[in-house]
Amino acid sequence: MELLIHILGWSGSVMVIAAYGLNSYQKLASDSMVFLLLNLVGGVLLIIYSAYFSAFANTFINVVWVIIAVPAIIRKLNVSKVEG
Repeated sequence: MELLIHILGWSGSVMVIAAYGLNSYQKLASDSMVFLLLNLVGGVLLIIYSAYFSAFANTFINVVWVIIAVPAIIRKLNVSKVEG
């Protein structure tokens, strides 16, 4: 079980860093669905990882990260419906 948790944690870290790096180098827009989903899924995986290891400060920041991502994704989906 612990190996799976480590894999989830590392995967989440890679996703969040990839989103930030690609945005920083202007390869992904901060309002693109790929950027938002990388942050959402990465944040959820990091929540699982940090909660498992009782790293609650890290859990907190990732919960906030996900709370920011979810409304942005919903807003993006609603805009897509209106435009489509």
